[in-house]
Amino acid sequence: MGISQSRRSLSSAAVVALATCAVAAGASPATAAETGGRPGGGAKPTVVLVHGAFADASGWNDVAARLMDDGYTVLAPPNELRGLTEDAAYVASVLKSISGPIVLAGHSYGGAVITQAAAGNPNVKALVYVSAFAPDVGESPAELSTKFAGSDLGTALNPVLFAGSGGGGVDLYIQTEKFRAVFAADLPESRTRLMAAEQRPVSQVGFAQKATAAAWRDIPSWFVVSRQDRAIAPDLERFESRRAKSRTVEIDSSHVSMMSHPDVVVRQIREAAGAIGDGAAGAIGAGAAPAELAATGSHGQALAAVGAVGAAALVSGSVLTRIARRRATR
Repeated sequence: MGISQSRRSLSSAAVVALATCAVAAGASPATAAETGGRPGGGAKPTVVLVHGAFADASGWNDVAARLMDDGYTVLAPPNELRGLTEDAAYVASVLKSISGPIVLAGHSYGGAVITQAAAGNPNVKALVYVSAFAPDVGESPAELSTKFAGSDLGTALNPVLFAGSGGGGVDLYIQTEKFRAVFAADLPESRTRLMAAEQRPVSQVGFAQKATAAAWRDIPSWFVVSRQDRAIAPDLERFESRRAKSRTVEIDSSHVSMMSHPDVVVRQIREAAGAIGDGAAGAIGAGAAPAELAATGSHGQALAAVGAVGAAALVSGSVLTRIARRRATR
């Protein structure tokens, strides 16, 4: 399957989830089993899972399966990875098609997407960030990656020109030989070989787009910080979770914590869903005490370290220069 086809394809988990949504829309009032003992007997919220760069919705398979077994309606729409503005608008349109409360989760770059997509939607009651970017208004994922050291992503990228109706641009892939170490070091090598071969690129220009809304300022949030993350610096994840006053857990995980530690991620999503029913969600967010976390690293040290190198590779003209040189030698 070509890249253009894969961008438009849903994972098998998402297709099953869509069918589940269709059944739920015409179902009779929820039974006790369907409500899962929620306070007031209300139906469980819909859980929407948004994947990040270099991946697709199948990365959520283990999480989605557990949630569906628990009686949740789950939807894992495709993230086009063309740019924060376009991707957030698409996800926002998916959210508008869902009636009732929503728990919205985002992994990696998908965290930036849900931050903007959820803004202004009263049905989104909780946000769950999984090893993710959570920008404020005026920040881009590329900019955030300069704040703290600890990411090896910038030096692992492979820029590739693509053609398109708008004139094309540059897609960013992770170099195959560096994929496992940077992205998924705690998964079996046999699995990461396939992930590297099937990765979906993110647009270089789009990755540098700035957020125009920050839903975590108004919507309660939960966070999974991955201590062994080499794609997003763990200290950046801690900074974001503190800033958003998220209920946070830290785990010894690579960037793909939803794949290597699905039970932890599912617990955070369940907690977020439970807070909607018992009113606890309203006590979290703006003005709430920040979660207890390990101390973050020095901001000053980070600007002179690997994180800054990563962002430069993502958004600077050096990427285009590398491409031009390759063409000149052909």
